[in-house]
Amino acid sequence: MSGSGKSPILVTGGAGFIGSCFVRGALQSGRKVVVLDLLTYAGHESTLEEVRENPGLVFVRGDIGDGYLVRELLSQHQPSAVVHFAAETHVDRSIDDPSRFLKTNILGTYELMEACRRMPNMEEGFRFLLVSTDEVFGTLGPQGAFSETSPYAPNSPYSASKAGADLLARSYFETFSFPVITTHCSNNYGPYQFPEKLIPLIVLNALEAKDLPVYGDGLQVRDWIHVADHCEGIWAALQRGRPGAHYLFGANTERTNLGLLRELLGHLQNLRPAQSNEALRVRGLKAYGDLIRYVKDRPGHDRRYAIDSSLAILELGWTPRRPFGRALRETVGWYIDHQDWCRKVQQNNYGRERLGLVPGIPQGGAS
Repeated sequence: MSGSGKSPILVTGGAGFIGSCFVRGALQSGRKVVVLDLLTYAGHESTLEEVRENPGLVFVRGDIGDGYLVRELLSQHQPSAVVHFAAETHVDRSIDDPSRFLKTNILGTYELMEACRRMPNMEEGFRFLLVSTDEVFGTLGPQGAFSETSPYAPNSPYSASKAGADLLARSYFETFSFPVITTHCSNNYGPYQFPEKLIPLIVLNALEAKDLPVYGDGLQVRDWIHVADHCEGIWAALQRGRPGAHYLFGANTERTNLGLLRELLGHLQNLRPAQSNEALRVRGLKAYGDLIRYVKDRPGHDRRYAIDSSLAILELGWTPRRPFGRALRETVGWYIDHQDWCRKVQQNNYGRERLGLVPGIPQGGAS
């Protein structure tokens, strides 16, 4: 990232996985950043350890749904932009408790945009960037890819809540000329991801010789992008994007979930051979692959995602830069080396248990 400016950027959810990556990059480029984060289970101040002493960082613990707090921050800091990451994001958790997702992702986004819209002395060129997801578009067949013209067809409470926020943002642009830009990304991977997500979950479970759950037949397809490539796309959209536009960021790295799992275990074998894993020996197993267990699929599980990033490449001059194989290996190595961090953020709030099971509802293989 590169950039300069006296006015800070307000970043919501800046202690989360993707938000903290963006904050670290913005600070390293010389920008001042005000982080607003409620520090729920998936947000942790330790994600910002590398920049904690940076004089350009202001950290505020608080809720985006607290309109009074948001207005106070806007009045005090007069940001030139708001980058809105704060959200409930895990599909399985949205099945267990949709209400939290509606409250944070829709009503929280409303409070934030409304406070920005009424901000006195709004800086000329102010931008509000809403970080969304490709999941709002639903599921793809064997061919094709999502683009900025894809219709919305969310299939989980999580994706529906994000779609609601996107549509509200569109209405603010059309009704109030509110300068909002919306971005959508494919699945992210990299350091500091909360261990409920697939890649850290698999690495940590394998190291501890715990079962590796594969939903359904494991042939669901996802496009994977490194979190730093995604954040560089967000920065480009903030700097050069058109208000009212949508930009999609993907890396053309489609993998089935089962194929990705086997790649992860291959990197893990090279970095921490199964032959030297005492936990595996205790279970009487010889290989990480022996831990794979097929489990009932997630209700409403989308079959395939793929991203067409043509507009972002054309208008923003952005392109993903990190080769998947090497970056995935580095990511596996990071989680091996940071098991203490993983234990700390899970303490008392998550034991890597299966979430999102609905009693009484059939959950056959994906289709």
